[in-house]
Amino acid sequence: MTELPDEPSGTPPEDLSTVAPRLRDLRKRSGLTLETAARLVGLSPAHLSRLETNQRQPSLPMLLALARTYGTTVSDLLGEAVPERDPIIRAGRTEPSEAGGWTYWPVGGAGRAMQALRVHVPQRAQGDLVRVHPGEEWLYVLDGRLRLTLGAAVHLLDPGDAAHFDSLTPHRIAAASHGGVELLFVHTLLQSGTAELCLGDDARRRGL
Repeated sequence: MTELPDEPSGTPPEDLSTVAPRLRDLRKRSGLTLETAARLVGLSPAHLSRLETNQRQPSLPMLLALARTYGTTVSDLLGEAVPERDPIIRAGRTEPSEAGGWTYWPVGGAGRAMQALRVHVPQRAQGDLVRVHPGEEWLYVLDGRLRLTLGAAVHLLDPGDAAHFDSLTPHRIAAASHGGVELLFVHTLLQSGTAELCLGDDARRRGL
């Protein structure tokens, strides 16, 4: 299994310093051992242990995989203060975060069955990653051009175009324009420890 990429080791970025203890707490709250949780997100137990002890920093795809596995959101993993059940998300209250080359802003409320993000994907950022996991995804192109690969089919989406697909379909998200692509991105969250994200050219659906 190809492991999900993470940020380079070294001094942990200040804005991600709270992720490690949150990962450990959420795993234990989900009743998962280190070995089981690592298998579900496509990591080795040693790698996940380094994430939980702040020796490594996760990329955005890795944060998404961990959030799905623990039945929570990336915003919750990062300790971002989004008002619980507040239906209004003001632009001035959302701060951008960066992981794995992607920049994203939370544009949905906490404690919901789906997560909404505004995402900027630079050109050549993680475009070779193949994602496979339970749930659904919806995306809408705001600016730039998107190359979306669904199974063997490659689609080029322009501003105003959207896609809605079963995320068990192996899929890739990449910018097809020089300045990158900006998206609205919505995905469902699984309230259990059975989510799985597989990366790599040979990623395929696996039974749990």
